[in-house]
Amino acid sequence: MRRYVIVGNGVAGTSAAEQILAHDSQAKITMFSEEPDPFYYRPRLPELIAGAAELESFTLHGPAWYRDHGIDLHLGEKVTQVDRAARRARTAKGLAAEYDALLLATGAHSFIPPVDGADKKNVFALRSAQDARAIRAAAKEAKSAVLVGGGLLGLEAGHGLIRLGLGVQVVEFFDRLLPRQMDVAGAAKLQGILERMGFSFYLGAKAKQVLGSGQAAGLSLEDGRQLQGGLVLFSAGIRGNIQLAQDMGLKINNGVVVDDRMRTSLAGVWAAGDHIEHQGRLYGIWPAAKEQGEAAGIDMAGGEASYRGTIMSNSLKVAGVDLTSAGDVDADDLLQAAVYQDDEAYRKIVMAEGTIKGCLFLGLTKGVKECLQAMESGVQVGHLASEMKKKDFDFSRLLA
Repeated sequence: MRRYVIVGNGVAGTSAAEQILAHDSQAKITMFSEEPDPFYYRPRLPELIAGAAELESFTLHGPAWYRDHGIDLHLGEKVTQVDRAARRARTAKGLAAEYDALLLATGAHSFIPPVDGADKKNVFALRSAQDARAIRAAAKEAKSAVLVGGGLLGLEAGHGLIRLGLGVQVVEFFDRLLPRQMDVAGAAKLQGILERMGFSFYLGAKAKQVLGSGQAAGLSLEDGRQLQGGLVLFSAGIRGNIQLAQDMGLKINNGVVVDDRMRTSLAGVWAAGDHIEHQGRLYGIWPAAKEQGEAAGIDMAGGEASYRGTIMSNSLKVAGVDLTSAGDVDADDLLQAAVYQDDEAYRKIVMAEGTIKGCLFLGLTKGVKECLQAMESGVQVGHLASEMKKKDFDFSRLLA
């Protein structure tokens, strides 16, 4: 019987466990998670803030699933030590498990920039269900909030606060929203939609200090402006949880370095998820973590799997507005593009040498799947460029 230890209960760790079970019917799997809640769909946390959904409604695998599949799941147990010689993982509370194959699926944590006063009460970042519950509780006593950073999850969290009746002011260092996912025109379109919902924006601005004595009362900006708010929420990106890997002596660049089989620099140890670096690239998106976890699980169980990378794509709702951004959205407008837009929607298909290199769908969902498939396959579509500018273009023609 082969013993597997998985550190992390997110999408990477759970996907790995599913593949291990599929390839090794005698597997003995022990899984540790620092969080007290079992595997859930993290992008829906803003709904928990708004009170629009309870955690159970987007819990993907509850405790019964792990019991039914013979997985020994330990919630609220942070692994702090791995004895490489004995092949034993140990938690901060003293619980230990020995392994033949170890997966580090430790994920990432929210980054809070070094802003004076960021340690005050009612200053938050959103990464876990615990964070969402705390933000919702604080929102009951606040009339307005300041959101630092115009990221996807942050804007969704801001929308959740608006649904609770708060005014939301967004401070963004860049001169447009979602600079990684949007071009200038698309970001302007999104900003207009969000302003009509009740957001206000301070672009090209930098946070200086959280106001208030012991509790947040707002935020001062580097240019001297002061924004009032009883709740400050930072949405400034994530950083990989690499401390355990560092303590183990694994090779680390910007993340834990893995090969195509998700193996680390230490025999018997794999890694997958938001904290890993594959072929010099960090991903930090759900689809990539899922694919990495699947590849790791197959390889750990003796199967053959190879991770070849994931097209950078985000598909979710931003404050109730459908948004898909994938590949190169050509923010500088250097490439050929087929653009359609109206008062509430914006669509851009970026092409080079006749193939699709990126796409941006805002307020539209028709054609997303076909466009992503065409990107992945590299099919020639240049002859359809002018027709793709029409709102009702039949995207199935991309795959014909």
